[in-house]
Amino acid sequence: MRTTLDIPEKLIREAMELTGARTKSQLIREALEAQVQQIKRKRLLTFKGAIDLAIDLDSVRKRKDG
Repeated sequence: MRTTLDIPEKLIREAMELTGARTKSQLIREALEAQVQQIKRKRLLTFKGAIDLAIDLDSVRKRKDG
């Protein structure tokens, strides 16, 4: 998708140098992906302590010993 953005050239140059992005498109794509992942991680942290992960897989799968 083509989009016109007004981003300061100095910021673009600095970000490209720091990230090693070869194109502006690559830079923006990777920045958006990183932002989305960060937001998803923050949302997952809200579940901390709310979900009991002490699961006995054998009993869940109805396995018998031996």
